[in-house]
Amino acid sequence: WSSMSKFGSLLQRTWRLARGCSQTVRSFASISDIAVHPNIGRFSSELDLQFISRFDEPFLTFRVMDENGSILDPSLEPDISKEKCQRMYKTMVELNVTDSILYQAQRQGRLSFYMTNYGEEATHIGSAAALEEEDVVFGQYREAGVLLWRGFSLQEMCDQCVGNRDDSNKGRMMPVHYGSKRHNFHTISSPLATQLPQAAGAAYAMKLQGRQACVVCYFGDGAASEGDFHGALNFASTLDCPVIFFCRNNGYAISTPIREQYRGDGIAVRGVSYNIRTARCDGNDVWAVHKVMDEARKIAVSQKVPVLIEAMTYRGGNHSTSDDATRYRGNEEVSSWKLSNNPLARMRMFMERKNWWDEQQETELRESARTAIVQALDRAEKKKLPPIHELFTDVYEEVPPSLREQEQALLEHLKEFGAHYPTVS
Repeated sequence: WSSMSKFGSLLQRTWRLARGCSQTVRSFASISDIAVHPNIGRFSSELDLQFISRFDEPFLTFRVMDENGSILDPSLEPDISKEKCQRMYKTMVELNVTDSILYQAQRQGRLSFYMTNYGEEATHIGSAAALEEEDVVFGQYREAGVLLWRGFSLQEMCDQCVGNRDDSNKGRMMPVHYGSKRHNFHTISSPLATQLPQAAGAAYAMKLQGRQACVVCYFGDGAASEGDFHGALNFASTLDCPVIFFCRNNGYAISTPIREQYRGDGIAVRGVSYNIRTARCDGNDVWAVHKVMDEARKIAVSQKVPVLIEAMTYRGGNHSTSDDATRYRGNEEVSSWKLSNNPLARMRMFMERKNWWDEQQETELRESARTAIVQALDRAEKKKLPPIHELFTDVYEEVPPSLREQEQALLEHLKEFGAHYPTVS
C-alpha cells in the first residue's frame, strides 16, 4: 500500500504539470501525404496493401555499336580522334597479348599466380580513357588495362608479377596486385570488396579538400554480394561523395553464376535503392563504356555525388590460374561469346570501317606487343630479389621489438636452411 500511495502521488504531480502545457494535435493534410517521422520526410500512401518484389520495367542497357562494330545511331558517333582511337585499341591488344604470355609463364612455373582479363578489355580502356590523370582509382584485380592506359609500363607489370627488387610492393604481394602512386592507382588488396568503403572515404576527403576530381572504384558482381558494397554505397550516398562505382558484371563470381548469386535485375537496381544515379551499359562495347564513364565523371565532379555503373561483360578465361572454368561452364558458352561479342573484334571492325586500321597494322601490333612483353619478363626474372629486411618495413615508423625478434629469428633460420630458398641479399 505504501508503494501504491507513492505511485498515486507521482500521477497527481504529473497531471498538474501536464495541465500547464499546451496540447499538440497531429494532423495530416491528406491520406496520400504522410510524414511518419520528422527526419525522413514524407511518403505517398495508398489503401491497397502490396508487397513489391520487382519493378515492371527492366533496367535497360546502353549501347553505341552492335556486335559488328556498326554505330547504332548517328547521334552516338564517338567524337574522338583517329590517334586516340588507335591508342585505345593498341592498349586493348597489348593487354590481351600480355595476358597470354604471363598466363603461359605461370603454367611454366615462372610465376606463382596470374589472372587474365580476356573478354573485359573494353571495360578497362573505355572507362580509363574517359578519366583525367588526377582522378584516383581503386581497383579489384582485373583492371590491369586501366594502369596500362595511365602509363604503367610492361616492365613494371612484370617486375610486380615476379616480385623482384624493382617491384613497387617489394615482393610482398601476390602477382597482379599492382599499385602506382605515380598513376593515382591504389595497390590491389586481396580481400574482396575492401576497396569499396575505402573509395567512398577517399572521395569524401577529396570533396573536403575542394579538388575538382573524383574517385573511381572497380569491382565485380561477386564483390557486390559483400557487405562492404552496401556500406560503401550508403556512405557515398548520405555524404555526397564524388565517387564512381564501376561494376564489371562478367556473369560469374569465380564459379558461381549470377543466376545463383542473386535475384533481381542485376546490380544497377541496388544503386537506385540508395538514391544513387545509376546506368547500365554494354561492357563489351568500348564506346558505350567510354560514354557512360564520361557522363558519370561530369556528374561526380560537378555535383559532388556518387554514381554507379554496371557494365555487362563476360569473363573469357578462368577466374585465375588456380581455377578450371570447364568444371562449371561449357566450352560452347565461351566460344559463343568470343565469336559473337568480342570487344577487340568489335573495336577493330569499327576502325576498319573508318579506314583507320588494316591487317598489316594488326599483325605488326601483335608481334611488337609479344616481343615487348617477352623481353620485359626476361629482364624481370634476371633482377635480384628484394632484401630480406624489406619483409619488416613499411608498417611502423619505428620497428617494434616484436618485429625485430622475428627478423632475427628469420635470419638465424636462413643461416641454417638458406640453401632451400631463392638467393636473397
